[in-house]
Amino acid sequence: MTAKYFAILTSQGAARLANATALGTKLNLTQMAVGDANGVLPTPDTAQTKLINQQRIAPLNLLEVDPNNPSQIIAEQIIPENEGGFWIREIGLYDDDGVLIAVANCPETYKPQLQEGSGRTQTIRMVLIVSSTAAITLKIDPSVVLATRKYVDDKVIEVKAYADGLMKKHTDAKNPHTQYPLIANALKEMADAGLVAEVLKNLGLGEAAKRGVGAGEGQVPDMAFFTGVKAESSYTKLPSGIIIQWGTAVIPASKFGAASQSWSQAERVIGKFPIAFPERAVSLQASLMNGGTPAQWVQTVHMTIMDRGTYGITPHAWVNSIPTSDCGYTWLAIGY
Repeated sequence: MTAKYFAILTSQGAARLANATALGTKLNLTQMAVGDANGVLPTPDTAQTKLINQQRIAPLNLLEVDPNNPSQIIAEQIIPENEGGFWIREIGLYDDDGVLIAVANCPETYKPQLQEGSGRTQTIRMVLIVSSTAAITLKIDPSVVLATRKYVDDKVIEVKAYADGLMKKHTDAKNPHTQYPLIANALKEMADAGLVAEVLKNLGLGEAAKRGVGAGEGQVPDMAFFTGVKAESSYTKLPSGIIIQWGTAVIPASKFGAASQSWSQAERVIGKFPIAFPERAVSLQASLMNGGTPAQWVQTVHMTIMDRGTYGITPHAWVNSIPTSDCGYTWLAIGY
């Protein structure tokens, strides 16, 4: 049986496709036209340069290789429901130069307008057999093209698959957010990034919190009575407002020149806390660190909070002989 409805390349279309195939260029198909052929079902003719009676021409919304036949291309156009009022019997396919590349006939169908009391979105599709589908491409203006439901569904599936792939890659990564520190390495990453000062500020910790305890020795500020006393101190502020301060001091053994010696309250060694307690100091504790052998000397140390910014130390020592080691002590103060 001879086919009643079919699509063919026009002579101009066949020449342009052959030229594009030979030169390795692309034939850009851009528009599709429909017509009523003056009320008579036409027979497509290769010599045609236009439709018999064109009713509408608009950009393509889809051009693809037939997934079931790689030698066929499928061209598609959507006519929206607000356009119509004509019969469709002929279809034309144009390139970007306005040349009729292919022509087809189709079963007669009426495209109504909404004003007529009925409306529908009409899909017009042309299937065309060509020698080289690789030489044909779609060139469209996306702002004026409608999409079929299948096209949208396919794109939704593509986007979902892409998004799912990104999410899996993200969740599988050991460190998907390089701009944020990992819990296990947070402190090291912040230190490497030079953010220690900012972190301490956000935690409400003082500058002294950046110093390591025992990192070095220095003269205690405003120490009275003794010279050459070596000391170091530091502090931290807790989010609750509690301040903890601590330090060490070493009094040279040479200062204990007698076999039995102590100092009165008036001779107390005075030292400053690293920072003054804003309200009050509530506790001050001291412990001896060293001091020779018990046979050589027995020593005690008494500490008193003088005010919110200073403390006093009263060392006592009873020795059987001149001590050979320095007197060291540690202290801890708590306040707010």
